Amino acid sequence: MKKLALYFLILTFSVNLQAQYQANWESLDKRQTPTWFEDAKFGIFIHWGVYSVPAWATNSNADGFGSGYAEWYWQRLFTPKLKIHKEFTDFHQKNFGNKTYQEFAKDFKAELFQPDVWAKIFENAGAKYVVLTSKHHEGFTLWPSKESWNWNAVDIGPNRDLVGDLGKAVKERNLKMGYYYSLYEWYNPTYKTDLKRYVDEHMLPQMRDLVSNYQPDILWTDGEWDHKAKDWKSEEFLAWLYNESPVKNNIVVNDRWGNDTKAKHGSFLTSEYGHGGDDNSEKLNGFARPWEECRGMGDSFGYNRNENLEKYQTGEQLVHQLIDIVSKGGNLLLNIGPAADGTIPVIMQERLNEIGTWLKVNGEAIYGTRKWTKSSDENKNYFTTKGNDLYLIVTDWKDEIKIPNIAQPSDIEMIGFDGKVSWKFKNGEVVIKSPNVNPKSIPCDYAWVYKIEGGAK
Repeated sequence: MKKLALYFLILTFSVNLQAQYQANWESLDKRQTPTWFEDAKFGIFIHWGVYSVPAWATNSNADGFGSGYAEWYWQRLFTPKLKIHKEFTDFHQKNFGNKTYQEFAKDFKAELFQPDVWAKIFENAGAKYVVLTSKHHEGFTLWPSKESWNWNAVDIGPNRDLVGDLGKAVKERNLKMGYYYSLYEWYNPTYKTDLKRYVDEHMLPQMRDLVSNYQPDILWTDGEWDHKAKDWKSEEFLAWLYNESPVKNNIVVNDRWGNDTKAKHGSFLTSEYGHGGDDNSEKLNGFARPWEECRGMGDSFGYNRNENLEKYQTGEQLVHQLIDIVSKGGNLLLNIGPAADGTIPVIMQERLNEIGTWLKVNGEAIYGTRKWTKSSDENKNYFTTKGNDLYLIVTDWKDEIKIPNIAQPSDIEMIGFDGKVSWKFKNGEVVIKSPNVNPKSIPCDYAWVYKIEGGAK
């Protein structure tokens, strides 16, 4: 009898260990974000799908934030209340006549897609993780999902498992791989008529399939705004993800799980083109949440052939944004929009190369760092910390830099510069004299980093 009681005690303890997290936010929010995410700092977002065939959006901001999103092409054609609706319908009629959006799928061929080449570009850019749109709001999946029969990249178009091929290539370069997934679908008839059935028979099985078969490091959900998390059954899914899935220990998720969850729940908070969720000091349920800013190089996420050079951020601007975000404790998820043939537009490759060139010199001040909470500097300088060391990042070259409220350093150097840096410390303030440099000795373009040893004590 005692042995039987002991058996049930062990069995109960084992079950409790397996079900570490319950299907409610109070329990789920106790899960600490795996440290790899906050250490990574820089990731690549990829919007690629059927919308990459028309690859067009207006340059008008008539309907506000997101007007120029090319990945919303299908929705713009069927939303007459939008001011930009006529621009889309006129463009479509002129160039495609009566062709339906669904017919674009056969033209999404990805015939020049080389996942190894993409992964190498991301690695050279200095990115530490990649997030691919496995399914956007159009419902077309980039893997052979049985819930999207004949509306996926294996059944039509590329006839190829794009999710699996890219994930394999990215992981072989020791980068983390994640997948964006839209909870809702614009024109799925089941979603329109029976939400419960859509969630139970389409969305949840599809997400479990994506996670189980491709084992992502990130699950980046979107399209949550129509309903509350309870309606999406988000808590139940996350309990499975954290307790039972093959990635339960390493995966991170964002905060888009219902119209009542943004900036409240998830492994990290999200902002988009600076809109919302970027206060990394916010604390939820007793511990600070990491955060991430996502944006494109231009106005659109999906490739927009209507965007010219002036719409694109320069390499310098993107490096400065990365520095600003990391100094505030966040990550930058920078988007690229590949063409339908599977090529990455050269201008996007060039921008990634510029970021990577800067990071090859200065990555020490970015990766694995944290925000310096004691900063009172008002001279538009940026700071990060790692252990006891403080990194000062300047985006404008100055002959002299003063930093108040700092511990006495043991030494100061400019990263990548082969020479000494002159500095003085007095009354809690460091005064740094910038070294004399020339085009051959300056370590990099766009921004320069001083490593202040012991300055973060």
